Amino acid sequence: MKIPKRLQPLVEDGLIDEVLYQLMSGKEATVYAVQCGQEVRCAKVYKEAMKRSFKKAAQYQEGRKVRNTRRARAMEKGSKFGRKQQEDAWQNTEVDALFKLAKAGVRVPEPYGCYEGVLLMELVCDDEGDVAPRLNDVSMSPEQAIEDHALVMVYVMRMLCAGLVHGDLSEFNVLVDDYGPVIIDLPQVVDAAANNNAFSMLQRDVRNMSEYYGQYAPELMQSFYAEEMWALFEAGELTPDTQLTGHYTQPEDDADVDSVLEEIKAAFAEEQARQERINEANEPI
Repeated sequence: MKIPKRLQPLVEDGLIDEVLYQLMSGKEATVYAVQCGQEVRCAKVYKEAMKRSFKKAAQYQEGRKVRNTRRARAMEKGSKFGRKQQEDAWQNTEVDALFKLAKAGVRVPEPYGCYEGVLLMELVCDDEGDVAPRLNDVSMSPEQAIEDHALVMVYVMRMLCAGLVHGDLSEFNVLVDDYGPVIIDLPQVVDAAANNNAFSMLQRDVRNMSEYYGQYAPELMQSFYAEEMWALFEAGELTPDTQLTGHYTQPEDDADVDSVLEEIKAAFAEEQARQERINEANEPI
């Protein structure tokens, strides 16, 4: 096929020998299968910020650290240089996350590097050499659903142990090869300790996966893995080898918002009644 403009520099530098075909085009990138020596790899071409449709990007970037103070100031001001640095940071986040998660025992595509807004990584295939399908294109037995769901929960737990939350995990961001699920698409990954939205994103990630696998094994939709993981994480007790149960009991001392509001209303009414009694007592006879 004709070489896309963004891939031309990689061809000229010898990083890519041939562009074979387009795999997909999504909200944040277009992905191609490319020939690199004897291997077929994946080239993810990130779209420019103005062309991306990824919503609430700032929410995901909260808490990300920029070591270079000049770059940080430029990014805050939104200058041309700052926008370029922000784009580089968005793209490099996925590369860094892939290396970090692979080391943490999470199945992700093997990364080879990011060059001028193009991420080169492993093309996940089955034993026949065909590109692995996305989870949403796979059907399974209840037993397989339970087994794969448990494995994904382990991967989510290990991500959290590594200080990360995927933030956009769903059946569209998981591939399935002959060895099970593979987590993909990580440029929006969030810092679990520094992002105020981390817990809610973790809950959404887990809910998405539980609901999808729950189509085949409905009992999975009654589990509470996100709450269990987060409680252990906050207590400093979560490890990559923690045996999750999917059960979670709300601590008795956790504030019940409705009860608190009712208590406030009751106290307010009581104070009003007291003031009325005082006023009545002070009225002249």
